[in-house]
Amino acid sequence: MPATAPSSFPVPGPLMFQLVLLRRMADHQPGLVEDALRELDTGRAVMREANRRWQAMVRSPRARGALSRYRSVLGPPESRTARRIGDLDCEALLWPVPLWPDLRFEVLAGPGGQVWNEWLVRAPGSPAPELRTTADLLPWSAVVDEVARAFAPATPLEGSAPTRWRLAFTAPDGGAGPAAEPRRVIAEFTWGLLQRLPEH
Repeated sequence: MPATAPSSFPVPGPLMFQLVLLRRMADHQPGLVEDALRELDTGRAVMREANRRWQAMVRSPRARGALSRYRSVLGPPESRTARRIGDLDCEALLWPVPLWPDLRFEVLAGPGGQVWNEWLVRAPGSPAPELRTTADLLPWSAVVDEVARAFAPATPLEGSAPTRWRLAFTAPDGGAGPAAEPRRVIAEFTWGLLQRLPEH
């Protein structure tokens, strides 16, 4: 991917938004975030400033609704798809995220544009990872629904922040064959992307 020109003052746009995603992920995966910042040809100070500006947008008394904010920062969505969840009709809007070309940022919006959910998902047509044991659950390798399907039944748990999710499930450990013993796991996600399996 071509490097993006560095900037001390990230303006609203895809670069700024990717830095916002990375800022939350840096708490769990600082090494991967450093690699991503090099790929974006920028640094931690710019990442922190991007996050500060994003938070100011969110908290401003004149703030737009969440869906309008995403449109203003990311531009028109790549796709819009009607979706039904239970008895409710909503719309799934997808935006590309250059750092993760096999993923998309998905916003689920209800009637009137109210945002119900916002996270990273697998891009349509991109193959999902093969998840068989805990050894396959590498940081940034899978999104929430992929892990939940691979190790069903999985129980959603409250995360430590609005952009964080946790799943509890049972999965074979990394041993081969009969040595693969099942164990209870809690996986942590940020913006829907797998970050770590904390040791308990």
